[in-house]
Amino acid sequence: MRVRLWGPLLAPALCLSLTPAAGPATAAPAQRATPPVALASLFDNTAVSEPSDPASADFDGVGNSLSARDLAAAGWTPGRVLTVDAARLRWPRVAPGRPDNVRAAGQTVRLRGRGDALTLLVAATGGTVTGSGTVHYRDGSRSTYRLTAPDWRTGPLNTKAVALPHINTPGGQRTERARLYAVGVPVARGREVAAVVLPADPGPGADLHVFAAAVRDNGAGWTGGWGTSTGGYAQAGPWRDRTLRLVVRTGVGGPRVRVRLANTFASAPVDFGAASVAVQGAEDGAGAAREPVPLTFGGRRGVRIPAGAQAYSDPLDFTVPAGRDLLVSLHLSGTVTAAPVHRESRQVSYVSAPGSGDRTGDIGGAAYPGTLTGWPFLTGVEVAGGPGTVVTLGDSLTDGSGSTAGANRRWPDVLARRFQAQHRLPRYGVVNSGIAGNRVVTDRYPGDGVSTDTSGVGARRRLERDVLAQPSVRTVVIFEGINDVRAGTPAAEVVAGLRDIARRAHGRGLRVVVATVAPCEGFADCTAAVDARRTAVNAAIRAGGAGFDAVLDYDAVLRDPARPQRLLPAYDSGDHLHPGDAGLRALGESVDLRALVPGGR
Repeated sequence: MRVRLWGPLLAPALCLSLTPAAGPATAAPAQRATPPVALASLFDNTAVSEPSDPASADFDGVGNSLSARDLAAAGWTPGRVLTVDAARLRWPRVAPGRPDNVRAAGQTVRLRGRGDALTLLVAATGGTVTGSGTVHYRDGSRSTYRLTAPDWRTGPLNTKAVALPHINTPGGQRTERARLYAVGVPVARGREVAAVVLPADPGPGADLHVFAAAVRDNGAGWTGGWGTSTGGYAQAGPWRDRTLRLVVRTGVGGPRVRVRLANTFASAPVDFGAASVAVQGAEDGAGAAREPVPLTFGGRRGVRIPAGAQAYSDPLDFTVPAGRDLLVSLHLSGTVTAAPVHRESRQVSYVSAPGSGDRTGDIGGAAYPGTLTGWPFLTGVEVAGGPGTVVTLGDSLTDGSGSTAGANRRWPDVLARRFQAQHRLPRYGVVNSGIAGNRVVTDRYPGDGVSTDTSGVGARRRLERDVLAQPSVRTVVIFEGINDVRAGTPAAEVVAGLRDIARRAHGRGLRVVVATVAPCEGFADCTAAVDARRTAVNAAIRAGGAGFDAVLDYDAVLRDPARPQRLLPAYDSGDHLHPGDAGLRALGESVDLRALVPGGR
């Protein structure tokens, strides 16, 4: 039982509901609320203890707690700023055994910032907890949000921010996964947040614990020049004191650049001793056109990224040309045996010789005898300015399987070139968030641990990281579902998953465009039953009223008119599932660009 002391009136507010079905804002009567205070001043629960002193904490009411040693091993040290899904969250600056979180009970937290989302670092005890809260803005308006905090011991691993290997109990340490979650909820874009009212106490037997909160600015002033999605955490190297030189094609240019590195799905920090960026030389390969320019992180050349977190380089005056390959070089100063990776890059990158040290400043490519066919750690190259970003969320047909390696002929590449070649519409950047093998409803990669499967967690579960947290995102194009129906998922579940993605994206103010699912007769598991499920998904998409702003009929573009169950032979890469270069070009060229512009057709 917690006593609430109600303070003076907040200013009368305009009530704004940030749900996809929201109507016009309506006037609301003034409400009494607690005065806004700093989150740390509200801490009333202790979640973290040393293994040698488990009695100093009681996270769940029965004496169990998080291990301070495990948190330190993950890089989650007291006071550390953790960037998760583009939000900067500070882990409580307190010693183990001291209050480090607040149990939500309608408290009003002072918070400042403008952005597209409020991110809270949370976990529930006593089972998953769902509650509603309120965001107050400096102009006197307010909006409501709904938040679900998974349980710290039984919640899904596929959406966790970090997982720890042990739980401290009154009887000693137990080997059992503990989880923490970064949960994003919408705020009104452009309005300055003044305070956040936490959800009410869920009642006896359960609590919603809040460790940190921040307003995410979602890359205001930045556009996605290139991006990719992490499909899993795979064995690598081992790389020790070596430099990776990763090749990426930027679809949009700009006068300044920053890169995004990610340690997604990891259980330990990763150390980068140095990093640089350069335009690739005329002869391709690992050679640069001119001397690479060092990147810094908070003014330092190197950076340590905690488990599950990201790092953005400092903005750099560097002219990024549109439609050119960049070399992003990363010196791994420690030993790396596993890495978050996007496996299907369709692009050769490079790695220096064992023990060769920091070669980020090399102009030539002689120091890079090894090659890579994936993108580890690097997830984004952003350019300053521009109108914003279109994100393509998909599977191998979006990832470019079946296209010519190194030629950048994926359909999102075609789309990016078309945006840059015209001047009547916003010249958006296009970020490719396709992952080969990905599904809408179910996971391929379980979301935790080293795995040989790098086909990602399901599209619904990676939406926050791979779409909503992308810089200045305006529109998402969803082209997924074939892997679901091939795996036996009923059409109704696939459609429900697509609608769930649309609902959540609309809640953040995005335009949502969905594509019909292409045929695959002739591929080993593409049976008549699979085609029946695919056809049912497409019928629901085409029917209208499904919560999508526009539909791209990719099925109609790719299918053989004489036999609609299969790809047109001229568009088939040869495996009967993936379009080749001609088919991918046809997809990219079939899109009415106006359909991707918010407020457009």
